[in-house]
Amino acid sequence: MTDVAVTSENTSKALLWTGRIMSGLVVAFLIFDGGIKLVPIAPVTETMQQLGFSGTVAQARGLGILTLGIALLYAFPKTSVLGAILLTGLLGGAMATHLRVDSPLFTHLLFGLYLGVIAWGGLWLRDGRLRKLLPIRL
Repeated sequence: MTDVAVTSENTSKALLWTGRIMSGLVVAFLIFDGGIKLVPIAPVTETMQQLGFSGTVAQARGLGILTLGIALLYAFPKTSVLGAILLTGLLGGAMATHLRVDSPLFTHLLFGLYLGVIAWGGLWLRDGRLRKLLPIRL
């Protein structure tokens, strides 16, 4: 009986740490992405223009602030679900933008999907309440 309890506890720790690592990667990417938009370097404004935006410093900074805010919400356990929901919207908009300009499918268009799966997967692994709400049944 004790071995089962220990195994269950180890599994919980493994899930927790795997989820934290996945979520940490998402937060690190969002901080990087938001940060480079706050300091509008030439590649940022050029890319924004290629995607159909005017590429102004104000637009880049606005997206940077929005991205950093979502990263903060996602990073803290009490607001992580709200952050994940907002992140899903942000990534959906990014995917729609890339679809509109015929960006490459697997590297650009679907990157938002990859990041969203990692974000929600990390949150699901580190939050038992979410696992109860959205159980995976095989």
